[in-house]
Amino acid sequence: MSATRGNGEHWKSLESVGISRKELALAEALQMEYDALSRLRQDKEESQAKQNTDRSLISWDDPAVHYNKPAVRNDCHSIKIMRGLSGSDPTLNYNSSSVQGSSRAPGTNTTTSLAPPAEAESQPWLQDPLTSDYLYIFDGSEEDFLSKPLNGTSCQDGSPKKLSPPPLPPRLSIWSSSEVNHSSLKSSTLSYKGPRPRDINMFSSAHELADGKLLGRRISDKDPYGAMDYDGINNAITRLNLKSTYDTDLLRDSSWGWKEGRSIFEKETTGKPVARSKTMPPQLPPRTYISKFGNQNNVAPNKNPRVSVDPVASQPHALANGYELFEVSEERDEEVAAFCHMLDVLRSGYSTQDYALTGFVWSTVNLSPEHLGHGVSLKVTVVCDSVQEPLTFTCDCSSTVDLLIYQTLCYTYDELLGIDVDDFVLKLCGLEEFLQNKHALGSHEYIQHCRKFDVDIRLQLMKRKAVRSDLARTVNDDQSPSTLNHYIHLQERPIKQTISRQALSLLFDTFHNEVDAFLTAEGDFQLKAERVIQSVMAICNALAAVESQEITGALNQLPACPSRMQPKIQKDPKVLAVRENREKVVETLTAAILDLVELYCNTFNADFQTAVHGNRKHHLSQEACLLTCPLSFTVYATHRIPITWAASYEDFYLSCSLTHGGKALCSPLQTRKAHVYKYLFHLIIWDQQVLTCGRKLLGLWPATQDNSSARSSAPNFNQPDSVILQIDFPASTFNVTFTSPPAAEFSPKYDFGSLGEADQHKLKEVMQKESLYWLTDADRKRLWEKRYYCHEQPGSLPLLLTSAPSWEWACLPDIYALLKQWTYMNHQDALGLLHATFPDQEVRRTAVHWIDSMSDAELLDYLPQLVQALKYECYLDSPLVRFLMKRAICDLRITHYFFWLLKDGLKDSQFSIRYQYLLAALLCCCGRGLREEFDRQCCLVNTLAKLAQQVREAAPSSRQAILQEGLADVNQFFSVSGSCRLPLSPSLLVKGIVPRDCSYFNSNAVPLKLSFQNVDALGENIRVIFKCGDDLRQDMLTLQMIRIMNKIWVQEGLDMRMVIFRCFSTGRGRGMVEMIPNAETLRKIQVEHGVTGSFKDRPLADWLQKHNPKEDEYEKAVENFIYSCAGCCVATYVLGICDRHNDNIMLKTTGHMFHIDFGRFLGHAQMFGNIKRDRAPFVFTSDMAYVINGGDKPSSRFHDFVDLCCQAYNLIRKHTHLFLNLLGLMLSCGIPELSDLEDLKYVYDALRPQDSEADATTYFTRLIESSLGSVATKLNFFIHNLAQMKFTGSDARPMLSFAPRVHTLKTSGRIRDVFLCRHEKVFNPSKGYTYIVKVQRESPGDVSYIQRTFEEFQELHNKLRLIFPSSHLPSFPSRFVISRSRGEAMAERRKEELNGYIWHLIHSAPEVAECDLVYTFFHPLPRDEKAAGTNPAPKPADATWSRPVGKVGGEVKLSISYKNNKLFIMVMHIRGLQPLQDGNDPDPYVKIYLLPDPQKTTKRKTKVARKTCNPTYNEMLVYDGIPKGDLQQRELRLSVLSEESFWENFLLGEVCIKLRDLDLTREKMGWFELGSRSQGTM
Repeated sequence: MSATRGNGEHWKSLESVGISRKELALAEALQMEYDALSRLRQDKEESQAKQNTDRSLISWDDPAVHYNKPAVRNDCHSIKIMRGLSGSDPTLNYNSSSVQGSSRAPGTNTTTSLAPPAEAESQPWLQDPLTSDYLYIFDGSEEDFLSKPLNGTSCQDGSPKKLSPPPLPPRLSIWSSSEVNHSSLKSSTLSYKGPRPRDINMFSSAHELADGKLLGRRISDKDPYGAMDYDGINNAITRLNLKSTYDTDLLRDSSWGWKEGRSIFEKETTGKPVARSKTMPPQLPPRTYISKFGNQNNVAPNKNPRVSVDPVASQPHALANGYELFEVSEERDEEVAAFCHMLDVLRSGYSTQDYALTGFVWSTVNLSPEHLGHGVSLKVTVVCDSVQEPLTFTCDCSSTVDLLIYQTLCYTYDELLGIDVDDFVLKLCGLEEFLQNKHALGSHEYIQHCRKFDVDIRLQLMKRKAVRSDLARTVNDDQSPSTLNHYIHLQERPIKQTISRQALSLLFDTFHNEVDAFLTAEGDFQLKAERVIQSVMAICNALAAVESQEITGALNQLPACPSRMQPKIQKDPKVLAVRENREKVVETLTAAILDLVELYCNTFNADFQTAVHGNRKHHLSQEACLLTCPLSFTVYATHRIPITWAASYEDFYLSCSLTHGGKALCSPLQTRKAHVYKYLFHLIIWDQQVLTCGRKLLGLWPATQDNSSARSSAPNFNQPDSVILQIDFPASTFNVTFTSPPAAEFSPKYDFGSLGEADQHKLKEVMQKESLYWLTDADRKRLWEKRYYCHEQPGSLPLLLTSAPSWEWACLPDIYALLKQWTYMNHQDALGLLHATFPDQEVRRTAVHWIDSMSDAELLDYLPQLVQALKYECYLDSPLVRFLMKRAICDLRITHYFFWLLKDGLKDSQFSIRYQYLLAALLCCCGRGLREEFDRQCCLVNTLAKLAQQVREAAPSSRQAILQEGLADVNQFFSVSGSCRLPLSPSLLVKGIVPRDCSYFNSNAVPLKLSFQNVDALGENIRVIFKCGDDLRQDMLTLQMIRIMNKIWVQEGLDMRMVIFRCFSTGRGRGMVEMIPNAETLRKIQVEHGVTGSFKDRPLADWLQKHNPKEDEYEKAVENFIYSCAGCCVATYVLGICDRHNDNIMLKTTGHMFHIDFGRFLGHAQMFGNIKRDRAPFVFTSDMAYVINGGDKPSSRFHDFVDLCCQAYNLIRKHTHLFLNLLGLMLSCGIPELSDLEDLKYVYDALRPQDSEADATTYFTRLIESSLGSVATKLNFFIHNLAQMKFTGSDARPMLSFAPRVHTLKTSGRIRDVFLCRHEKVFNPSKGYTYIVKVQRESPGDVSYIQRTFEEFQELHNKLRLIFPSSHLPSFPSRFVISRSRGEAMAERRKEELNGYIWHLIHSAPEVAECDLVYTFFHPLPRDEKAAGTNPAPKPADATWSRPVGKVGGEVKLSISYKNNKLFIMVMHIRGLQPLQDGNDPDPYVKIYLLPDPQKTTKRKTKVARKTCNPTYNEMLVYDGIPKGDLQQRELRLSVLSEESFWENFLLGEVCIKLRDLDLTREKMGWFELGSRSQGTM
């Protein structure tokens, strides 16, 4: 039925903007059926006469132009084009067919294009449809200057024409008035005399008239410019919708497309078609259409068609035309209006004198003393433009940045007079980031990072004026009004758009014309009523397919028709024969439709509202606390019922419940069961009061398994097919006001110590639970009863508030008094008051007041949780929103991350409306420069996501080619944009991509490995990983928790040397990850020793030795490894990080170990059937212990490792409440593995907050032992090695694991001869034999000696076999022997065999003897430069069958404390025990007595440690019921014995400790020397 046919793309684009094919077809068909339009030319003279006698109330003007200058426009053809279609945007008429003399036969579908006239180029309102034009309304007393010819001229037919106004523009000026050509404006400005007009774009109640009657003014019944063109109605309606939906760039492009005769839909758009409801209006019955050039004699008389023009002053009339019914209003919502006003006040309060400073990315500062590094010297290199060579300074960490600037200026300037240090800044080389002048050097995170990883500190001195200012705010940015609609339209919203004001006006024109036809009809009322009903259906379908009971009742007064269900009571057809009866029905129906429009505007995010309002103001008000009536409302019906529901179910009922803070306030109530009815649409009608102002529409959410406490109270209007519930609240005769009650005057504070010991103990046990989620009813009762004694524990406030028996009005004064007098909470504890459990506004306001004390660095740490807490705010304008907006205005780094977190929130369908407003507010506040930067970042992310998806979906063989092709698009982006900051950090500024350094990873997600070109020439390229297909929000959260753990450790003086890298999600299923340089996965390290390398102990130690050949370098790397490995063990255990294989753990050449890829956490382990893949508590394997111990035997360094783990674990346990608060706030973020309290319970159980430190130390020590003894971890590594073998390239050349680099014949010189001289016994890192090989080269005197073990010879042979067939290689000695493989006889035998092997090897074929593996093997290593060996240890006597004898010696570490009549003795470690006489290590255990003890009742023992001289126990031995006075007479005897199977256990050492010499009021920890029984010392 469309007059314009296409290939289908037209309809897809229409669906994407919120109007379906059937809606457009219906509107178009009805519009084309207007018989009255054919009479417009016949009634032309009558219409002109009426225009000359009526006073015009509308003037078109631009407020930016002088009003007293007349305009000249004497071309009526231009006026016709300006008027456009239905009085809307003039550009809508550019592709309409209106050429004089053209004709078209009825029934044909021919479309011609009309170009704008030449003078349109000089008229900005024609060139640009979105300029800053405003519409004004004048009083009736003003002179009707539009009734006179413009400039005294007339049109071609000689009669004066009245200028119809262009459409209302959006309230927000898309382009500032300064950008408009003022010379053109002057020629198009209409002058007037009188007072300045009122801008009807501003919200006003002037249209609210008394009695709520429908007022309006019938516009001209004839079109003064000729008959309307029906061709292109689809494009017209779509163009109207696009005007308020698409951003300015798209509109600008589309306008040129229309001017050039092309449809906007021929351009590529990013929007995707949105799924529409299956409930659509039926097709119209076939009709005879009348062309605008058809025979006008067939037109029925008395037809008065309506077309929409701009609003005019309302005059009394039963009906108003479509366009005048609606006015543009952004602030139609009082909440949004108040929010905009708050933004204006907030922005005005944070304006600045130096706007350039707002564009700086300042380096993050940690102000705690632990970071300052007093007395620590720093070597700093400063680059200056005025000095050719960089300057090097040695500074103290505590010295300020401006002092370093001053020292630099002394070198660069001969005279410092007139030079201000504040005019200069220090920029980080390679980063667009600056140090803060007034802060200490050591307080900056960048300096701390350089210190941790021994990276050179390189800075660049710059003048402030020379710094990039593209992100800085301007005066215009701060003075622009706070408006949200424009910025909301710029957002990517994958949801159904609301219908626009212009499109709805066209539907109302259709309705009014059908109503006119129905009223003036003299017969055939049923057919006329059918057409009215279908026009009503089109309006209702556009208004969310809602049919109110008033519309249903009004339609029931019309005759039955096929398009809707027959009413139960049939009306007498003769009743409608009377015109007065028809007018009553039409008036009722019109009022019902306008009420529905107003309900729609109040419910959905529409950019308009009805211009005629009822007077709903109440002069009387009443406090809510005085209301005694119960809450009640009427459930009327549910709309948009899916067809599948109607076909699958017979009856439906609704269940309603009322909650506050997650607690049910009453039992759920249910409606009666009802069937599905079909009127205009399918709906279920209950019309039943179920509980105890005004009508509301509530969108229902689909049933899910999510936690109900995390649900939103916001209705579901985003999903186009959501079921809508209609409820009616009873009307009130007065306004209900809600005010907070004053705090109670009596709220005492009592000393906690005044409680009895039993009450103190019980209360402490409750507070140690650290979380409100696991309080029992008894706990809540006890807390609330003793609330006045808890002021000394500020962190217990969330527990107290959640224990309040009621939040009713009468209980609030007591709660507010407690809140008002509460001890100041630190901001970490205050986060617990932002949960959904606390919806009370006073509680949340107090929490934000306490949180306001946190620094910007801490705010960045907790920003994701605060963004999630916005979901639980009741209003847009809340203290939390103000706090975040204030901080975002003041700090560009916060703005950057706040933007991306809000953008991610748009994907959350339940909260997307709120995040749309907040994101629009942020864009409004941040300034134009930053908005453009965000646009570039989004464009870059979309380009990379498209490329990553293409590479991922391609065949493995073609991925590299597709990647290189796609990188050309990335380079094209940079050629257009110039530069762009990466979402990972605003300090990462790049200007291009380096294709030769880009590749991809061979994993399931196929992430891209990208290298960006740094804008800063002093910095290296920036390498990142871009993932598409993985949800990185979980990785973000895990790394955030690890980063906070690391800060806690550092603040406590314990630097675990953790590697913290950036990871940021830029959308669901995509994001960026920072690449850590000089790091390798454990799998690649282990497979250097073969596919079974995961079962061997030496790979990690050999790899570190290879990259740290010097002894001091290796010791430093081992120290880094011990600390970082301990931190990883604690962090991965507490967070329950699973799926830990050797490709998810990496090691830096400096020894720092870290984990990556956190796809599984909180104990959600990957399963093989019913078996967990992660069986150990955390990953700690024997090859890691080998690095720590320096060999395969436990050493004292292992004690340090265990102590570090336990200390770090206990420090995190002190902050249990913080991690539970942070993870609890993320329960509603949509991460599948963090969705309910069971996930939080995992962390709670892992941290064991109710355990003492000693118990926790013992517990974690057992976890270390369990992990170290787990075979499942190594087996998991081995299976992963096998699985990854398919990804290994066939061209990869094997390398020796113990050689740091490859050596060749060319670099080392030809080998002439090799000879194995001798073997030597070694004890470090493990006991065995090494072979000394003499290597002689052709150069005279070039002789070297190398040391190689038998295992290294075997590795050489195995890797030669990977390259050459076995027939080309000499045979290798067998590894397996019957006798002891480490004996000297075996070593001597192998020496001869190896000598023959290497002789044959160097005399093999040249391709074998001269290969890189051979020359690398015989090249000296750093260890070979040391002495060829040391004197071997004395050979022990031959072992005989006799009792072994032990030697006395060593030290034991104890922790002794006394409290509550209990003596606690923790046996921690023993070091330096002597081996047995036969050379074997003992099996030590500890036994203690509390002397005197004649009955041996005080005996306590530890477990037995096997085969070690340095055992770790961490076992607590307790003596209960011993009075403190008795301890003064007691002596502690501790003995260390070795357990023997065949002989009596023998003594390794003992110590006696007199307890009276110890201060038992505090814990005593230290090392005690072991001796014989006669020489025990302390």
